[in-house]
Amino acid sequence: MSFPQFAFNNVRRNARAYIAYLLSSAFMVMIFFTYAVFIYHPRIAESEMGNMTRTGMSIATVIVYVFAFFFVLYSISVFLKSRNREFGILTILGAESRQINLLILLENMLIGTVAIVTGIAGGLLLSKLFLLISTKVIDMEELPFYWPVKAILLTTGAFVLLFLFISIFTLLFIRKSQVLELLKGSSKPKKEPRANVFTAMLGILLLTIGYLALHAKKLDEIGLLIAAVSGIAGTYFFYSQLSVWLTRRLQRSRHIAWKGANLLWTSEMSYKLKDNARMLFLVTVVVALACMSTGFVLAYEKQIRDVYRDDPFAVKYSSYRDSDPQLVQKEINYIKERFEQAGLAYSFIDLKMMSTSGYSNTIMLISQTDYNHVASALHIELIDSLAPSEAVLVQTDTAVQKYPAADTMELQVEESVRQLSYTYRENDIATLTYSGPLLVIPDSLFAQYAEDYDGHIEYNNVFVIPETGKLPTKDDPETRLAIELTNWIRDGQHEGYLQARAENYYTNKQSFSLFSFIGVFIAMIFSVSSASFLYFKLHTELAADATMYRSLSKIGLGSREMNISATIQIAMLFYIPILVASLQSLVVLGPVMEVMNSTEAVYRPVLAASAIYLAVQTVYFLIVRARYIKKVNQTMV
Repeated sequence: MSFPQFAFNNVRRNARAYIAYLLSSAFMVMIFFTYAVFIYHPRIAESEMGNMTRTGMSIATVIVYVFAFFFVLYSISVFLKSRNREFGILTILGAESRQINLLILLENMLIGTVAIVTGIAGGLLLSKLFLLISTKVIDMEELPFYWPVKAILLTTGAFVLLFLFISIFTLLFIRKSQVLELLKGSSKPKKEPRANVFTAMLGILLLTIGYLALHAKKLDEIGLLIAAVSGIAGTYFFYSQLSVWLTRRLQRSRHIAWKGANLLWTSEMSYKLKDNARMLFLVTVVVALACMSTGFVLAYEKQIRDVYRDDPFAVKYSSYRDSDPQLVQKEINYIKERFEQAGLAYSFIDLKMMSTSGYSNTIMLISQTDYNHVASALHIELIDSLAPSEAVLVQTDTAVQKYPAADTMELQVEESVRQLSYTYRENDIATLTYSGPLLVIPDSLFAQYAEDYDGHIEYNNVFVIPETGKLPTKDDPETRLAIELTNWIRDGQHEGYLQARAENYYTNKQSFSLFSFIGVFIAMIFSVSSASFLYFKLHTELAADATMYRSLSKIGLGSREMNISATIQIAMLFYIPILVASLQSLVVLGPVMEVMNSTEAVYRPVLAASAIYLAVQTVYFLIVRARYIKKVNQTMV
C-alpha cells in the first residue's frame, strides 16, 4: 500500500468525523463560487445596479473567504487534537516526523480537493437558479447562464491556497508534541474545572462597560469601539469563567442537583463548558453577527417602506435662490408635461418656505395660507386662524426628536428675535422639510420676514397624486417617472433640485435587497458552521463520553437517565449561544439604530432573526442529538 493510499484510507475510515467538516467546507466553496459567477457575469457591468451589485458581491466573497480560513483552521486543529493517539502509535511503529507531516498534508489536501470539486460542481448546478433568484430579489434584468471560467479559476486557486497554507500551518500543532503526550491523546484525566472569581467578576465588569458605552448620552465611534472590545472580551470570560462558576454553584445546591439525573448533567456540564468555552464564544460571536445583520436589514426595510408611505408628495422640486425665474418655470412646465405623458393625475402646489432656527433646532417656516393649500390637497385638517404671536409646530408621527405638546419658543431670524406660543400637530405635511420640524406662522408675520430677509426664502413646488395604498414596483408609472425625472435633474445644469419618493424607495429597496440577499447566504454559512463547530466537539468527545456512560450503566444508570443527561448537555451547548447572542443583539442594535436616526423598534427584527436562527439550529440539534444518543446507547450494558 502506497503512502497516498494510506492517507486515503485514513480519511475513508474517519468519514463520519470528517463529513460535517467536508460538507461545510464544500458549502462555503459553493457560496464563494456563486458570488464569483455573479461578479464576472459579462452583462453585470451593463446594468443600472451593476457596479453596486459587483461591489457588494465582492465584499461578500471576502467575508466568506476570511470566515472559511478561520473555520478550516479551527476544524483541522480539533481533528488533529483528537488523533494524537494515532500519531503516537505511528511514531512508535517507526514513522518519522516528516512522514507524519506528509500524511497530515495529504489528508487535508484530499479533503480540500473534494470540498473544492463538490462546491464548484454544486455551484455550477445551482448557478442558473442563483442568477435567476438574485436578479429577481435585486430587481435587475435577467442574467443568462454562461460558462464561468474566471469564477472557476478564482475559486480553485483561492481555496487550494487556503487549504495548503492551513495544512502547512497546522503541522506546528504536532511537531512540538512528545510521543508520550501523543499516546495519551484525549484520554488524559481532566482536572476539576475551577473558575477564577476575579476573572469572572472581570467578565461582568467588561459586559457592564460595554452596555454603558452603548447607552451613553451620545454614541460615537470611540464608544462603539469600546463597546465592541469590552463586549467581546466579556463574552469570552462569561464562557470560560462565569458560566463555570455558575454551574459549580448549581452543583453545590442540594435542592437542585440531588434530584433525578440533575447531579449527572450538572457535574459533567462544568467540564463541557470549560472545554468548549472557546468554541461557544466563537459560535456566540457568529450568531450575534448574523442576528444583528438580519435585524438591521429587517428594521431598515420597514423604515424604507414607512418613509414612502408617510411622504404624500410624489415629487418635490425646489429652485435655487439665485435661479432665473423664467428658467425655473420652464423646468416646472417640463415636469408637468412628463406627469401628463405618464398618465398620472396630479395636484400642483407652489409655496414659499423660510429656513430659520428656534427651540434649539433648525426649523422651516411656512405661512398659514400655504399650509392650508397643502392640507386641503391632502385632506388634512386646516388651521383656522392664528394670532400674531401664535404658531403651530408640525411634525410627522415618526420624528426622531419630539417637542412638547404646548409651549413657547424663541424664534430667531438673523437679528430678529420673537417669542411665540405654539400648539403641536402630527401629520405628513412635515415631510415638506428635508430635516427638522415645520412651523406654521401667521401670513402677516411670514410676509414681514419675506420682505426683511428675502435671502432666507425657499421656493418649493410639490406634486400630489392619488394614493393607491400600495408600494411602488419597478414598472409602476410613478416609479418610471420618478427615475426618469431624477436622472434628468442629475444629468445637467438645472435651476433647482428634485426629490421623488418612488425613486428614493426603489433605489433604497434595491440596495437593501442586495444587502439582504448577500446577508442570507452569509447567515446560512454562519449557521452551518456553528452547527459544525458543535458537531466536531461532540464527536471528538464521544469516545470518552461513551466510556463514562458505559461505566455508569454498570452501576445502575438506565438509558432514560442517560438520554436526559445527554440531551440537556447538548441542548445547552446549542441554545446558550443563541440566547446570549440574541440578548447582545438587542442591546447593541438599539443604540446603533438611534445614531443612524432610525425610529424602528429593534426588538421585533432581532427576535424574528433569532427565531429563524433558533428554528434552523433546532434541526441541527435534533440530528446531532439522535446520532450522539444512538452511539452512546450502543455502549450501554
